[in-house]
Amino acid sequence: SWAGRRERLEAPAGLGFQRKSPDRSDTPSRRHIDHRSKEDALTEPLRPPLSRTAVLIPTYNEKDNIVGVVERVRRSVPTADVVILDDNSPDGTGAIADDLAAFDPQVHVIHRPGKAGLGAAYLAGFEWAMDQGYDSVVEMDADGSHQPEQLPALLDAARSADVVIGSRWVKGGRIVNWPAHRKALSIGGNIYVKALLGMPVMDATAGYRVYRTDALEKMGLGEVASQGYCFQTDLTWRAIRKGLRVVEVPITFVEREVGNSKMSKDIMVESLRRITAWGVGHRTAQAKGLAKRVTDRDPQWHQL
Repeated sequence: SWAGRRERLEAPAGLGFQRKSPDRSDTPSRRHIDHRSKEDALTEPLRPPLSRTAVLIPTYNEKDNIVGVVERVRRSVPTADVVILDDNSPDGTGAIADDLAAFDPQVHVIHRPGKAGLGAAYLAGFEWAMDQGYDSVVEMDADGSHQPEQLPALLDAARSADVVIGSRWVKGGRIVNWPAHRKALSIGGNIYVKALLGMPVMDATAGYRVYRTDALEKMGLGEVASQGYCFQTDLTWRAIRKGLRVVEVPITFVEREVGNSKMSKDIMVESLRRITAWGVGHRTAQAKGLAKRVTDRDPQWHQL
């Protein structure tokens, strides 16, 4: 077992392995929100069981967090592989990741040439996982805010879904140690997304997710240009438009204790700009469709 190997083998120098028992009180219930119509639910095709899961963890200057997060993932879902996507971290995160991979054959590292954004890192991870034959991928932050102990509940929901979102804003979801302005930004962002795009998802900006890889193949990943946190909204929007089954599972999101958040003004501006453009395009198409239906019903209307 993972724990047994940990005790038998000496940890790489400087990694400082520490055992930590998961907080069972934070394990989410099996409640989830299904974003389908009743008609779609009745005709839903059966999905094959998931047999190979890759947990993708993007890193940039996460040397103080990566070891603990990988340990927790390996304890929580021993059958899953971990793939660290390091953007050439100047603090040495990539070297620590290599030590972890040398120690555990279920840990892999993809070294990227430089910091290119969350979206680019995940797209590289998706491509690698699909090439390697994985049937599901997990998006997880390296800072511990996405608790690995909650991953089994997300994977359980994925048995009958294409996309599973670990949601902070459905019943049962909560946030720990976030300042009021961060909560307001997240709530306001999700309200804005729902208003413009009309999506039924409560937490379209969430970053703790499971995707079936056959669903990713349908989502037009080659057209994705989002780099920052709006990448999550982009993929949610694509999944909804493709008619994929998206469910939300309540999670407890915990603010990072070590290191600095990657949220920046540029990331917020990109999100606002792209979501506004998508929303305007969506609502314009709706208006044109409505006008066409009116004129088709009454050919004389356009002559008034």
